[in-house]
Amino acid sequence: MKIGFIGCGNMATAIIEGVIKKEIIDEKDINIFDVFYPATEKISEKHGVNLCESASDVIRKSDAVILAVKPNVLASVLNEVNYTLEESKTLLISIAAGKTIDFIRNSLTHDNAIIRVMPNINAKVGEAISAYTANKDVSKDEKRLCEKLFGGVGKVMYLDEAQFPLFGVLGGCSPAFAYMFIDSLARAGVKNGMKKDTALYVAAQAVLGSAKMILESNEHPWDLVDKVCSPGGTTIEGVVSLQGDGFENAVQNAVDKAVEKDKKL
Repeated sequence: MKIGFIGCGNMATAIIEGVIKKEIIDEKDINIFDVFYPATEKISEKHGVNLCESASDVIRKSDAVILAVKPNVLASVLNEVNYTLEESKTLLISIAAGKTIDFIRNSLTHDNAIIRVMPNINAKVGEAISAYTANKDVSKDEKRLCEKLFGGVGKVMYLDEAQFPLFGVLGGCSPAFAYMFIDSLARAGVKNGMKKDTALYVAAQAVLGSAKMILESNEHPWDLVDKVCSPGGTTIEGVVSLQGDGFENAVQNAVDKAVEKDKKL
């Protein structure tokens, strides 16, 4: 199976490194192209993948191609490879934010198997949550291939495209919210006498473990909260303080604001 990448920015690089590290795809079976040659040269030198001369060259040499270009240039890239796609019937997998399957299909003059994927920034450390959707031309084997590829950088789920805007907030914006929470914990640690790097390590690992508990314990988050809160103890004091300061409302408002902004884009 030959996999191509058109566009070699941070996300494409993370996916390439993930699939190679987890031995999902051999480096000799990966073809890449980017208009910014130093980007492809750097990846090729580090991982031994194949450099291609153009986007169309990637299409011709690959069974599936990940379109990892900026949303504002996606239409021009599709126009460039349109006739090559008509000949090859290569599976297209787009990670361009905000560009629907209909947008991709309407940018072409023929039917193609098209998958749309939304990964998040944590793909860089192999812990992304990615959602994908597909058109009617995509086979079960092609869906499995998509799950396999993006499984190289985290967890993958199928989602109706109508839910993508909300997923973009819950899965795409939330890392920033989590980073802020972790940094706030660490700064409070500094305020109370701990070195920042130590406090940041403690806070980040505690949040990482807490997320793992929710995913693996099958317990409701509030049941887990109750287990940590001893009567009259320090944790319940902090929990009540967070509630009093509007912690839950602040998080929900942040999600609502991000959803509203997405609708205006």
